[in-house]
Amino acid sequence: MNVGFIGTGTMGSLLIEAFIASGALSPAQIVISNRTFAKAQALADRYSGMTAETTNAAVACGSEIVFLCIKPHEFKKAVDDLKHIVHPSQIIVSITSPVLIAQLEDELDCKIAKVIPSITNQVSSGATLCIYGKRMNEADKTKLEQLLAYISEPLRIQESHTRIVSDLSSCGPAFFTFLLEQFIEAAVEETGIAREEARKVASAMMLGTGLLLTEGGLTPADVQEKVAVPGGITAQALEYLKRETGGMFNQLIRTTHNKYKDDLIKVSASFMSEEVNGQ
Repeated sequence: MNVGFIGTGTMGSLLIEAFIASGALSPAQIVISNRTFAKAQALADRYSGMTAETTNAAVACGSEIVFLCIKPHEFKKAVDDLKHIVHPSQIIVSITSPVLIAQLEDELDCKIAKVIPSITNQVSSGATLCIYGKRMNEADKTKLEQLLAYISEPLRIQESHTRIVSDLSSCGPAFFTFLLEQFIEAAVEETGIAREEARKVASAMMLGTGLLLTEGGLTPADVQEKVAVPGGITAQALEYLKRETGGMFNQLIRTTHNKYKDDLIKVSASFMSEEVNGQ
């Protein structure tokens, strides 16, 4: 199976390298392009057999699956590059959440999917969120999910839940490592413990907690109940956290959703502009 990647920025490169490291794809099965060709070529030079192309159309030619790993404002141009190249049996996969399945199906005569990866896929962990267009049959979905399963747990979601599930899966690592960073810095400031020592202890704690919540079958409430002895230190600290963080994550979700709505409007306008100009 030959797989193309249009866009070799942070997430594009992460997916490419994760697929290679996991054994899902060999470099010879991958063809790539980037707005700045030198960046694509630099990545291809690191993996013998990988091909860097100067155009997006060249990537689509001969690729069974093409991942569009580009920013929302770059999407319309990439779609225009592909619309006369793709064929009905190809699968085009967007990783850009504000670009809707229906918008791509209107523009491209092929099978459309949207996946939301996570930085955790870099270590073959976490979820990849999968949303499918109406032309994707069960065999197509299985083909894509078998590829994604090398680096993640593919989870099918409704497109209407894209933003909130992305908050939990894709943005979540940044949110919770930010909190962890604050915890580490406070430990250093308050006690004088070496920062690297605190980081190692806290990182191991995060890993162990994640395993309790997955392989251990515990819920977040279960973990708190098992750690916090009534009247003890942890219980008192948890009461403090409840007082200080009440509503914090509600506001965080409102923030991400407001930005998402702005992006939806901008992407929609970029697709609509061609329709207006074409009339």
